[in-house]
Amino acid sequence: MLAPWLISLCTVIAVYFLDRWENRYIKSLFDWVPAILLAYIIPALISYVMDVDYSQAVIHDFSKDYFIPLAIIAVMSSLSLGQLKAIGWKPILLFAGGSLFIAVFPVLLGLGLINTELVSETLINQEYWKGIPPIVGSWIGGSTSQLVLKELVECPENIFLSVLVMDNILVNIWTILMFQTIKKSPFLNRFFKITDIAMPEDMRSENTNPLSPWLCAIILLAMVITSNFLIDSFIGRVVALSFIGLALSNFIPRWNFGFTLKIGGILIILVMAVLGLKLQFATLGFNFSFLGFLIVWLLGHFIFMMIIAKGLNVNMAWVPIASMANVGGIATAPAVTAAYEKKWMPHAIVLAILSMATGTFWGMLTIYLLESFLI
Repeated sequence: MLAPWLISLCTVIAVYFLDRWENRYIKSLFDWVPAILLAYIIPALISYVMDVDYSQAVIHDFSKDYFIPLAIIAVMSSLSLGQLKAIGWKPILLFAGGSLFIAVFPVLLGLGLINTELVSETLINQEYWKGIPPIVGSWIGGSTSQLVLKELVECPENIFLSVLVMDNILVNIWTILMFQTIKKSPFLNRFFKITDIAMPEDMRSENTNPLSPWLCAIILLAMVITSNFLIDSFIGRVVALSFIGLALSNFIPRWNFGFTLKIGGILIILVMAVLGLKLQFATLGFNFSFLGFLIVWLLGHFIFMMIIAKGLNVNMAWVPIASMANVGGIATAPAVTAAYEKKWMPHAIVLAILSMATGTFWGMLTIYLLESFLI
């Protein structure tokens, strides 16, 4: 059946070029409806209008075997561990503390509210707990981790879209709040008596003569095909390809970081378009108690990082930067950083890439804790 493939391909092409169209109305659309969400909705709308169910199409198995693994290894191979040295250990520890809170707090909050309707009815009976790991993946690792964790926890499509919509609303509001917060960094440093406000080291420059994109693409595809032959378990392939990606980017001197990051973004849109073919609009819902759960979770993440920043005596500007590297990603983290110090933008990008590289593993921890203590 060619229709699912054509719908997915046309969606990727349309979303990719719309996202790059310098039109203020289109730009306004993508400010509130990101490419990943649009790529998910368009195939669902087409399926709905055509009154066809593509949820069992062969393309879904192909996506799980090739598209998702390719996205994982591409994103992981865009991280250079050498660049982390320029940031310094304090901002990285602050960032890691924010990630830890995102991964663990929903379980702790659930245990604290174990006998409430939120936990017994919404999280357990309605299975909204399966939406928590994809949110962990989205907030820490971005779209790639979100998709992997959705597959690992087998999150239903109706809950997944509901989570996507709520996540998108919160992240947009959070980005605005972080823009305002980072501008208040000098005041916060004085209020919390922070003395360590020195600039980090300059970031090293990119490779001046990187490998051919074609060669990088062949290497990535070869790794994925090999992993499919040697490893039966999906989660085993995810872990193996993550470490292979890190090895490629850190042991091949001329590795093309820019290409792998760009191709990873395109693959994420493709995976979302394929997933959109499974969506049935009749099953959609919006749970306000779960939205409240997310708000408490996100605010707690920020407060926890401020406590860490005070304990480490590190510039409070790193709190919104690290938060956006976690929650916002590679586009919004440097944008927020520029509102305070443009020279720190490369450092924000590296933190965002580190977030993308670790999100899946934090989400796996969340799944383990949820299944062990809450469900």
